[in-house]
This record gives sequence, C-alpha cells and structure tokens, in this order.
Amino acid sequence: MHQLIYVTGGARSGKSGYALDLALKTAEKGQRVFLATAEAFDDEMRYRIDRHRDERAGEFSTLEEPVHIDRTLRNLPEGTGVVLLDCLTVWLGNLMHHIGDPEAIEKKISELLDVLRDPPCDLIVVSNEVGMGIVPENAMARHFRDLAGSLNRRVADCSTRAYLLCSGLPLVLKQP
Repeated sequence: MHQLIYVTGGARSGKSGYALDLALKTAEKGQRVFLATAEAFDDEMRYRIDRHRDERAGEFSTLEEPVHIDRTLRNLPEGTGVVLLDCLTVWLGNLMHHIGDPEAIEKKISELLDVLRDPPCDLIVVSNEVGMGIVPENAMARHFRDLAGSLNRRVADCSTRAYLLCSGLPLVLKQP
C-alpha cells in the first residue's frame, strides 16, 4: 500500500522545500515526478515557476496539469516511485477560474479524493493553509478560503502522515 503525505503551511513557510526533501527520501525505487498545478499568468508567476523548476533540476521529471490532476495521477509514467503534487490551493484557484460552477468543482474535488484514497504510488501533496488569517473582504475570496479549508481537511483525513510547516519547522499533525 502506498502512502499519502500531506504538507501544509502558510505562504513562504517552507512547505515546498520540506516536501521536496521528503520526496527525495521517500523514493528509494522508481522515478520521482513533480506534478505542478501553477499556470504562468504574469511575469511574477513565471519567475516563481522557473525558480521552483531550478530547485528540483535533475531530481524530478515534471508534469504540468492545472485542472485534471486526477487523470494525471491515474496515468503516471511506468516506474513512478513518488509524486510530489504542488499545490492544491493553486489547483483549486484554477478550478474556480476555468470551471467556475460549484457543483462541477465539487465533482473534480471528489475525483481527486478518489485517487488520494488509493494512490498509485507514494504521493506527497502540498497545500496552503489559508484559514488562519483575517476574514477576506469579498465573497469570492471567502468562498475560496472556505473551499480550501474543506479540501485541506478532506485530504488530511485521507493521509497517512500530515505536517504543518510554521516558520520553516515541521509540526507533525498525523502519523501512522
């Protein structure tokens, strides 16, 4: 049985770096795959994507999928030992942008959770913790925060292990 490791934290908390280290330690056999969900909508995002790509150069094969990550996880390259999925909250924003309809978004979330309950290989999932700050001022931002909180809770429930990164330090939330 493969493990699902959930890594969450605030912006710049160190969660992606911690997840990369976990992926390097987790994949004793097989290929390491980085499943990126971000789209470069502007120069700043392009810079972030390029920087993350450079951080993992030579260690991971990269797959980019902004919406259908459930399909991507079901059709991984043969020999994949571990997938690092970064990140769920960016993916959720993509769903809101590309799909919009709340029922269709919930369907995509359910399809992903089906894969996470029985992952095809060891899987490390990164997500932002967005519910610890101030209440957003507009309805769309509050809806996103609520969806992200619900998604994070459901993924943590499926996980084998879960970590919260705070100021670069991993706090164990769940372990076998």
